[in-house]
Amino acid sequence: MAVFDVLIIETSTPTGSIALVSEGEIVGEKSFTSDRRHNAALFEPLGEILAQHGSRSFDAVFVGSGPGSYSGTRVGIAAAQGAALVAGSKAIAIPSILAVPEALTGEPCIAVGDARRGSYWFAKISEGQLLTEPELTDEIGLDSAVRQAEASGHPVFCLDAIKGKGIAMSKPSASGLWQAWQNAPPKTRALWTGEIPQPIYLKPPHITPSKKKVFG
Repeated sequence: MAVFDVLIIETSTPTGSIALVSEGEIVGEKSFTSDRRHNAALFEPLGEILAQHGSRSFDAVFVGSGPGSYSGTRVGIAAAQGAALVAGSKAIAIPSILAVPEALTGEPCIAVGDARRGSYWFAKISEGQLLTEPELTDEIGLDSAVRQAEASGHPVFCLDAIKGKGIAMSKPSASGLWQAWQNAPPKTRALWTGEIPQPIYLKPPHITPSKKKVFG
């Protein structure tokens, strides 16, 4: 799918952003900070970006699908679907964890997060692509995954702070989603394009997390 004029919305963390791509180049990006829901905070910068674009249509509307704030991601997806409906184009969800600097280098890395109530999640990334879907684990599994990644020299990052773990935080951005799309092979783009946008759901592991190899 060739895209040249794109609206991009990223709201999976409290630091949200909206970008405008025209003729294949980012011509505007606005960031804003709210709570994990975003709600009304999204619409002022969205209106400013739409006004900058004028009456032209979009080839597509990209939106970050997390994992992250479930409410915030749902708000972004709803806004993307609405904008796509008005433009007569398609809303396409891209995993937000591919839109951070560590993932955009193309080098192996691991994303982790706090799933609340004593659960955590992790996902392996390499060459800018998800090697595994984000999986739920316990604290032992999280610590094991982090140790294995660090022993291999692979960066570990989280989108929101995980108390007591000292893991570096990294933020996805709308411009990062655009780069993730450009880096993705045609097969992955076709997969994203063919799916209905929805937040990434965390899946339970299929084997004991504490014994699972993260890379290798």
